Amino acid sequence: MNYFVDERSIVRQIWGRADTTLFIFAGAAAEFALNKAVDWLYFTGRLPADPLDRLFSTVTYARQILFSEEETALKSIHHITAIHKSVEASRGADIPPWAYRDVLFLLIDYSIRSFELLDRKLTPAEKDEVFNVFYRVGTGMQLTDLPTDFTGWEKMRAEHLEQNLVCSTFTADLYLQYKKHLGILRFTILKQVQLLTVPNRVSNMLSLPATPWLLPFLKIYKVLRRNQLEGLLKNVLLPIKYKAQILQMDKGFPHKKQPMLIK
Repeated sequence: MNYFVDERSIVRQIWGRADTTLFIFAGAAAEFALNKAVDWLYFTGRLPADPLDRLFSTVTYARQILFSEEETALKSIHHITAIHKSVEASRGADIPPWAYRDVLFLLIDYSIRSFELLDRKLTPAEKDEVFNVFYRVGTGMQLTDLPTDFTGWEKMRAEHLEQNLVCSTFTADLYLQYKKHLGILRFTILKQVQLLTVPNRVSNMLSLPATPWLLPFLKIYKVLRRNQLEGLLKNVLLPIKYKAQILQMDKGFPHKKQPMLIK
C-alpha cells in the first residue's frame, strides 16, 4: 500500500502520539496569535468562537494527510486548498503567500521542537525527513517560493520570525479565548508548554512566564511515559469534551478510502 508518509517515518512517530501532537499545537497557538495575517483566522469567526474545536479540526486534517494512502492524502490537501480559496473569494482578497508558508514552516519547526522536548534529539537525516514531508504538503497546496532543503528552510524560517509577527488586538483576544475555553489551570499549563516549545522571539513578544516551572514535572512525565503510565496524568489534565479524541490519537489512525472532510 502506497502511503503519503512511509510507515517507518519519524514523522509518523512524532504525530502518532497525542502528547507530542498537542505540544505542536500549543506552540502553533502561540505563534498564530502573533501572525500578521491572523485576521484571516478571524474572518470566518470559527477560531475566536471556539479555538479548541478549530484546533481539533486542524489536527484531524494533519493526521489524515500524514497517516493516509497517497491518493487520500492528496485529496485532503486539495480540499484544504479549496477551503482557503473559498474564504478568499468570500472576502474578496488573497491570503498573502508568506502567510501560507508561515503555517507550513511552524508545523515543521514545532514537530521537531516538540519531539525533542518529549523524547530525544533528532538526527540531521530525521530533520530532513520532517522537512521533506511538509515540503510535499506545501507543493501539493501549490505554495510558491518554498525552500528546497532543510538548510534553506532554517534561513527562511528565521526571516519569517523577524518579519511576520506582531503583537496586536487579535493576539490579546485570542489569549482571552484560550483562557475562557481552557480554564485557569489548563491555560496556565498551556503557557508553560509554550514557554518550553516556542522560539525566544515568540516567547518574548507574548511575555510568556519567565520561570519554566513545568520542566521538572515534564521530566517526571517522561518517566511515566516510558512506563506507559502517562494516561493517569492525561485523565486529570485533558478537557473532558475532547478527552476521547485526544486519547484516540495514541491508538493509531483509521485509514479510510475517502478523505474525511471537515467543514
